[in-house]
Amino acid sequence: MDPRISAIEALPAQLRAAVDGLTDAQLDTCYRDGGWTVRQVVHHIADSHLNAFVRAKLILTEDHPTLKPYDQDRWALLSDAKSFPIQSSLAIIDGVQARLAEIFKHASPEDRKRTAHHPEDGELSLEDLLTKYATHGEGHLKQITDLRGRMGW
Repeated sequence: MDPRISAIEALPAQLRAAVDGLTDAQLDTCYRDGGWTVRQVVHHIADSHLNAFVRAKLILTEDHPTLKPYDQDRWALLSDAKSFPIQSSLAIIDGVQARLAEIFKHASPEDRKRTAHHPEDGELSLEDLLTKYATHGEGHLKQITDLRGRMGW
């Protein structure tokens, strides 16, 4: 199997392990100065990967759609990202990663070449989304695990 799809499938369990046992105070700790809190990172992964799922479906079902950008920093300031428990986002990540993996597993070579227009990023193919979201979650996971290591949690 494509290692990028394996990475997408592995993220939910890895993320759950990374946040296991963290207190609210720890979840509300920034992973770096000026960065998001662990809580915001978890909610951001859910938000971002939900957008990826919708974008993948649009690419597969429409002729070169325009993908709507969103302001992830402003989303991270909303109450559902700043202070809401992470369990709902962990559940979203479980489901969306499974669905994304299913889409990518069954995408034909022609499907993977299908494209969309993103106003900020230009032309994106389904293949580009696969690559981006295989590594996106891993990058944020590393922020959490690095913080845990530095803080001795």
